[in-house]
Amino acid sequence: MLDESLLDAPDALTRADHRGLLRDAAEAGARVRTALRLTAEAGVGELAPEGRPRGVLIAGSGAAATTAADLIGALAGATAPVTRLHPTGVAPAAGALRWALPGWAGPVDLLLIATTDGSEPGLALLADQAYRRGCTVVAVAPSRTPLGESLGGAHGLLVPMATAPNDWADPVGADTRATGPGALWALLVPLLALLDRVGLLTAPPAALNLVADRLDRTAERCGPAVVAYSNPAKTLAVELADSLPLIWTEGTAAAPAGRRFAAVLAELTGRPALAAELPEAIRAHAALLAGDLAGSADPDDFFRDRVTESGPLRARIVLLRDRPTGGLTAAPAARELALGHEAPISELEPEEGSELEALAELIAVTDFATLYLALAAGTPL
Repeated sequence: MLDESLLDAPDALTRADHRGLLRDAAEAGARVRTALRLTAEAGVGELAPEGRPRGVLIAGSGAAATTAADLIGALAGATAPVTRLHPTGVAPAAGALRWALPGWAGPVDLLLIATTDGSEPGLALLADQAYRRGCTVVAVAPSRTPLGESLGGAHGLLVPMATAPNDWADPVGADTRATGPGALWALLVPLLALLDRVGLLTAPPAALNLVADRLDRTAERCGPAVVAYSNPAKTLAVELADSLPLIWTEGTAAAPAGRRFAAVLAELTGRPALAAELPEAIRAHAALLAGDLAGSADPDDFFRDRVTESGPLRARIVLLRDRPTGGLTAAPAARELALGHEAPISELEPEEGSELEALAELIAVTDFATLYLALAAGTPL
């Protein structure tokens, strides 16, 4: 059951948000600027690569690192193969994971490591293995960690992970915000700047500063002090109550944003969600709109008291759109299918701007919506 009154009570929202995740989401733009400064100080802008790497390998632990790898793969496109390395087992330490390089990895390949922890022995071992193979190794991780020490000297380059702006004043909350919404940008920005430098994608400092500005503007529209009826994130949170979100995406930037949305919904709200790209999503999820999850499946549901009674999950389409390739769009077909099955539909479309700005806005709105949904539903954060 969703307590909608909490959404228009900023002080109560802040008290319920024990980990300070709403504040972390609001400070995402500041985290981008800090990450840019640390990237410059690490010397990324002064690198003089001899050419593009043959392949890019990405390894890391945690949800932020997983999303960063997905985003880089989507943005790089066909310029170079981007391979995410999944853990292959356990390392020789209690509870530690192990990563391994593919057999073909060598001196013409680039290994990127992203982690909000930096103490994983498996990642340090992976960096050492890559060094022995001749791979170029770049890591984004908290400073003064075992991973950073393993990359000292000629073994690789470490870019310190940008912390939240207020971590110095709130050391108790610093650890929890290391895995909050802003952590994604702390890991992603240095990697984008590096890949821009080697020519795999376009993300110069000016473009990343525009991303920070877009995140700031989105936080102003979606912050706790903005009332629900004019706040797109709070509106989406209310619409997702008692629903199974079917997240349909269109456009390069929207696809990874949709997958992240499904992941954080599961992580923070315990709510299942399915993400798919249009037009394939129409066929993949059509049966869900016609079965027991359909909006018209239970005619008695109309008489349910929505204030005191939680209802069964009903499918709701959440359409995340960026500019579709070639200007052609499957959105009308998606809307027609939803209408035919009496399925409700929510739509998010970013303002005009670059692909990176569109990506930032979609991620920011859905991050805020997820946090509001969790807090209003009483889910411990």
